[in-house]
Amino acid sequence: MLRWFVFVLIYGLLGFYVLQALKTVTRYQWVYYLAAGVSLLVLCNFIYHFAFGDTPGRVLSRPKSYAFGFLLAFLAFELIAIVFLFSEDFFRVVVGFYHKISGSSETFNLPARRRFLSLIGLGIAAIPFGALLYGMYKGKYNYKVLKYSLEFDDLPAAFDGYQITQISDVHSGSFDNRSEIEYAVDLVNQQHSDVIFFTGDLVNNKMEEMRPWAPLFSTLHAKDGVFSVLGNHDYGDYVDWESEEIKFQNLEDLKSLQKDMGFDLLLNESRYLKKGADKIALVGVENWGRGGFKKAGDLKKASAAISEKDFKILLSHDPSHWEDVVIHDEYHYHLTLSGHTHGMQFGIEIPGWVKWSPVKWRYKYWAGIYKEMGQYINVNRGFGFLGYPGRVGIWPEITVITLKKKTLA
Repeated sequence: MLRWFVFVLIYGLLGFYVLQALKTVTRYQWVYYLAAGVSLLVLCNFIYHFAFGDTPGRVLSRPKSYAFGFLLAFLAFELIAIVFLFSEDFFRVVVGFYHKISGSSETFNLPARRRFLSLIGLGIAAIPFGALLYGMYKGKYNYKVLKYSLEFDDLPAAFDGYQITQISDVHSGSFDNRSEIEYAVDLVNQQHSDVIFFTGDLVNNKMEEMRPWAPLFSTLHAKDGVFSVLGNHDYGDYVDWESEEIKFQNLEDLKSLQKDMGFDLLLNESRYLKKGADKIALVGVENWGRGGFKKAGDLKKASAAISEKDFKILLSHDPSHWEDVVIHDEYHYHLTLSGHTHGMQFGIEIPGWVKWSPVKWRYKYWAGIYKEMGQYINVNRGFGFLGYPGRVGIWPEITVITLKKKTLA
């Protein structure tokens, strides 16, 4: 109860401080009454959902995620506006003391706020505010097809020009617009790739989240099939289950659902993709994550049936597995496909110029293609979204990778 009181007090003080800028900018009282009312509504909505709302799991439900998203947008607006307001107020206090000490004023008086500075502060604060709202309304469904061509000396000749489509982190429990998801699934199929790989996190909390979407994702098709692995959210670890048996059954039901959808789920095992006499080894591990994330992945077990000389593609949900285990393994894994990071769903990307997100402080390999020790990884930015119900700057991704055999110079 105390933490709620402290939170409400801080939120109220921030809001009251920002309202002073509005009073400087406009003389219409209804403007700041409206702003105060909306801010209060956002606060009450957040408290209602987080204090009294349904809790299907520790991952935010749709109502909770939107309550969090709107609160985040308002807090971003207030905090950035306060940077400008506080800077001006500090200057006003210094000027007031100077006039008092110098004798130019008998009493201590603060100079009036300057309207243009308040306008600048509110204008700049409106940028992240608008971006966060846009991310919730449109950004999360702003699908991008990112295409790469990778060359390998030892790629089997029959696979020269072989095209892969990768999607990751569906998080079906967050979906709220069927037409947008239908568009995205159709966009995957429009790539006409030879094979489709899904690299984990089909759900947020429970298998039942995917059931309404299973018929749609069953329409994914590629000549050589659709292959998948599990992500950390797929195991049901974010739910307080009544028993371990129910939790186990949830996972088994998710596996069965993927089979019914036409996905070939790789559980620490391998397959061969064949074209005539040539073949590629496809290896899929269960989730292996650094720190407190589940470490069910067993690379040795998964690769037991393949040869060291095979050209290898590895599906592994968490890129920290590649960094900590895969690139140091005695086997050479030519290409690893991962996801997990979502690119934090927030950042700045201008191709060829800048690629930045706060998630880089946690994951060294967090989005796109990387190469270490002659081995490649692609970290997919994710198909869905989680927590904050939107994306800003880091858009949902469908990856298309074409394998090329390097020609002799």
